[in-house]
Amino acid sequence: MTIIALVITFVLSLILTPIVKKFAFKIGAVDHPNSRKVHQKVMPRLGGLAIVVSFLAGVLVFLPDTIQAWPVITGALIIVSIGVLDDIKEISPRTKLAGQIIAATITVVGGIQIDYITLPSGEVLQFGYYAIPITMIWIVGITNAINLIDGLDGLAAGVSSIALLTISGLALSMGNPLIALLALLVLGSTLGFLVFNFYPAKIFMGDSGSLFLGYMISVLAVMGLFKNVAMFSLIVPIIVLGVPILDTTFAIIRRIVKKKPLSAPDKFHLHHCLIKLGFSHRQTVVLIYTLSALFGVAALIFTRATLWGSTLLLIGILILVELIVEVTGLISDKYRPLLHLIDGRKK
Repeated sequence: MTIIALVITFVLSLILTPIVKKFAFKIGAVDHPNSRKVHQKVMPRLGGLAIVVSFLAGVLVFLPDTIQAWPVITGALIIVSIGVLDDIKEISPRTKLAGQIIAATITVVGGIQIDYITLPSGEVLQFGYYAIPITMIWIVGITNAINLIDGLDGLAAGVSSIALLTISGLALSMGNPLIALLALLVLGSTLGFLVFNFYPAKIFMGDSGSLFLGYMISVLAVMGLFKNVAMFSLIVPIIVLGVPILDTTFAIIRRIVKKKPLSAPDKFHLHHCLIKLGFSHRQTVVLIYTLSALFGVAALIFTRATLWGSTLLLIGILILVELIVEVTGLISDKYRPLLHLIDGRKK
């Protein structure tokens, strides 16, 4: 059933995306180029609608009687509504944040909470009343993390797909078919859209897509990863979402140091820095995909490792990230002509 669900949502998204593209142009939901953006021409956004509609159709077909999913669906619809409004007519960061908080509140009230985690010692740490704010911070934080990395063609969709694939794999290994199915429904919808969104993109997902994907990934992680993993249950979902979390963390630090609002845009995200180092648009996206895949594999290994093995793996991941950051700078300077050749462009 899971493979069929993946294929059906993929095909449906593949059919819907061109329709949404025409609709976006018709209602003026377009993204104009400026000094902060990479694209050079007017692009339709609102592509997230194709992802969302495909997902909801999949839910109706494969989960018609599942009451457990209602808080997730309700929260998702609120998030998407906020995203659609922003895609059609840009709204303020405060309004978007308010919508995210409302969606997170409904999700938490519906019973989806990080009410405990399993410590390395095997003990269970109960959060009690703190479960509500902790869960809300996680949902809002990851939602915005995916939204922030949506700066290059296919980047947010690809990174989200890798995270969803990892979550579904972990959920299946832990005997949680509902989470696996929900993750695969979103995955199929996202991959169908990615066909039109990978470089050079024909349509952007917009906030309707990035906020939806961030919300769904955060909620699925709460439902399937925080409580069920025997070792280091707090670390596993963080590893799965390592790239967007690191990028968002550095963005927050940058803005605090420069005394700028947290919502202030800049061109110092990971993808911007890689392009400045000399990597092309396509190379940057593929490199970040690779990083995300490494984090996904690390998360899968993490759940099977012993205490010492998990600790060493975590240290290794941190060292690997640092090495990649340092080495990419050296490679881009020394082999820039080769990079242009590989990318099919002349210097």
